[in-house]
Amino acid sequence: MKLKLLFAGLATALTATLAQADGHMPDLDGREVTVVTENAYPPLQFIDPDTNDAIGWEYDAMAEIAERLNINVTYENISWDAMIPAVAEGQFDLGMTGITIRDDRAEVVDFSAPYMRSEMVMLVRGDEDRFADAAGFAADEDLLMAAQPGTTPFYVGVYEVLDGDEANPRIKLFETFGAGVQALKTGDVDLVLTDGTAGNGYVASSDGGLKIVGEKLGTEDFGFIFPQGSDLVEPINAAIEDMRADGTLDALNTKWFLEYKLGG
Repeated sequence: MKLKLLFAGLATALTATLAQADGHMPDLDGREVTVVTENAYPPLQFIDPDTNDAIGWEYDAMAEIAERLNINVTYENISWDAMIPAVAEGQFDLGMTGITIRDDRAEVVDFSAPYMRSEMVMLVRGDEDRFADAAGFAADEDLLMAAQPGTTPFYVGVYEVLDGDEANPRIKLFETFGAGVQALKTGDVDLVLTDGTAGNGYVASSDGGLKIVGEKLGTEDFGFIFPQGSDLVEPINAAIEDMRADGTLDALNTKWFLEYKLGG
């Protein structure tokens, strides 16, 4: 059985490689694929406040991938802290929620090729004047930061902004990214670290209520996650590269990060 699966995986990888070489996508014959997401990371994926529909960059990208590969996608919702373990255990075929490609995560799940690169920024209220950079935030012990446990913003906050103590009481933990941004708006915290794409989306839709301060704190690549050994990785990589080559990824960036106004 294991040998059969190995040969199946090699065949899929070869098909994807050949597809990229000759410009045609592999045909997965209507395969059912269950995708899990958080719906709390605009503009990548979130609930439209006007229609209550799940929308975003990643939903549009997955629709493109589904069409190119001939797969049928269904969606499930899960919290961020449960997502990687659930995908690793094979409960879902694929996970998406702006997941940073990291070596420690790659020990338990497989990643797709990067579909987006972003840089970490400091999101604050529009009238914030107590600090203008990471050093200024760190120096004022009364200031609080929102983060989701186990995320890239959490680790950047701990090790690049604060003192390296993961139990630092100045970091207030929230189950979703959106909850942290809401806490920022209401004054319960003073800083949210986020990738620049999502941060710019929030600023653009805030009517001056939010802004970005300081220097960028690092670069990260986003990828989809799969159970280890998944035979979906290579076909989806082929679709990502096809979308990069024909301008689809750039068009999605323009739609969701420049044209779309959250809540408007």
